[in-house]
Order: sequence, then structure tokens, then C-alpha cells
Amino acid sequence: MEYRISNSIYELTVSDHGAEIKSLKKNGRELMWQADPAFWGRTSPVLFPLVGNYWNKKSSFAGKEYEMSQHGFARDMDFSLIKERTNELTFELKDNKKTHEKYPFSFILQIGYQLDENGVKIIWTVKNPSDETIYFSIGGHPAFNCDLSKDSLVYYKAGKKLLNDLKANIIEGDGSGCLSDRTKIIKIADGKMKLSKELFDEDALIIEDRQSDAVALIDSNGTEILKVSFDAPLFGIWSPAGKNAPFVCIEPWYGRCDRVGFTGDLSEREYQNAVGEGLTFEVSYTIS
Repeated sequence: MEYRISNSIYELTVSDHGAEIKSLKKNGRELMWQADPAFWGRTSPVLFPLVGNYWNKKSSFAGKEYEMSQHGFARDMDFSLIKERTNELTFELKDNKKTHEKYPFSFILQIGYQLDENGVKIIWTVKNPSDETIYFSIGGHPAFNCDLSKDSLVYYKAGKKLLNDLKANIIEGDGSGCLSDRTKIIKIADGKMKLSKELFDEDALIIEDRQSDAVALIDSNGTEILKVSFDAPLFGIWSPAGKNAPFVCIEPWYGRCDRVGFTGDLSEREYQNAVGEGLTFEVSYTIS
């Protein structure tokens, strides 16, 4: 089922399947990719409890092995709507027998959307109802309509356009979806990076170390279409390799894929989040 909230500027539509944004319109203009399966059949999935892939799609915890597909299971599950107001929606997902087959922990995951005159705030809340520490990753994967041959991204840090080039980590080209040891320098001028289909020939660009805290999409005239703002330790930029797809994803992440060959415990993964007994993890980002 889909739910809509709106104000005088924006209209937001969210599905209870995956608690996924399906549409965000500003003054009637659709900002979100509309999930054409010829390119990519999703719009804005929430990645939980895994961002990217485990090495060999397997993880281990307390001596037991678990297997999970890319980006976790939350995006493919039905959430319960627990709050609906004029300008706010909140969805909830809890662990069950099926999630325990892939992931060892109990959890309460809440995805909230708050709409105001500046856009939408997306809030991720992970609660630990158990008596042990839980480990997870969480991230966004929102896709925005654009023209890769004409549009650009502008990177900001602390409200100012970046003056330095960005360093991106590269996915290994072996089909594992895991991180290689290679990096790429993204050339920018006055904060701006020109988009192109060739930019994504090696899959997503992974930007670590809080190099930027906001990314704007601008058209060929320099007009800002939208901006994604976040306080995440890393983020991804992605469009499907070789497809010249009419969208780009700007993805705030709290976690990422394993490095090639990683075989450690879940608690040892890079960028892994840990929440103790009875505690809560809450973060957010905005699309404006």
C-alpha cells in the first residue's frame, strides 16, 4: 500500500513495502526515478542490515555462518505504518524467524519521513530490544531523474563548495560487489563534477572519510534541481554501468560492503554500527 503526504510545495509517496519512497514531487515536477526495470526496478530502497555485499555473501557471528544477498532484506519486506500525520509517516519492521536465518540479531527498525517547506527529512531508527549488542549497517539508495550527458553534481562541506578533488574507492571487478584496494580521484572544479555514463564503468563510487556532507544535482544551466544533505561517514554515487540510465543515486551510508577476502566476525566489519542492550541508534538525511 502507498501513502501520501503533501504541503504547498512538495508531495511525497511512500510504499509500506520496504518503506520506500516512490515519488517526490516539487511543484508538480517528479524528482525521483520511477523504477523502470529496463534500467533499475527500484526508486529509493533502504539498505538494512547490510549495505553492499558480504564477501561471498556470507557473514559469521559467534561461530555460526549466515548468508545474505546484497543490501540486506529490509527493502524486500513489508513494514507496518505506525504513525501517519499531515506531514509525517513512520514505518516499522521487526525481526522474525525468517530474518534470523540470515541475520542473528533482534531489532526494531523504524523509517520516518517528515515533510516541510524545504523538502523531506528521512529518519532511520534502530532499536535493540535484546540483552546483547547488535551489529548492522544502514544506508539510503535514492535515485533522482537526471541527464547524465548534461547534468552535474556539486559537492559541499560545511556549507561551502569543495575546492579539492575527491578520492573514491572502487568496487572490485570480479562480480563480488566487494571493495578493491584501488582508488580513483574525482576531478572537480568549484565543487562541480560533470556526470557521464563512463563515470560508472566500474560500478559505484564510494566516498569515505566524510569528504562531503551534501551533494546537489544541477542542470546544464547551473540551476539546482535538488540537494541531498547528510552527516554520514561515507556515501555512494551510482548509476548502472553501461546503460546510460536517466538517473543518478546519491546514497548516504552508515556502513558498506566488505573488502575483498574479508572473513572476520560481524563485529569486526569496517564502518559497522554497534548498539548495546536496550539502546537506540538514530540518524537522518534530507532531500531538499
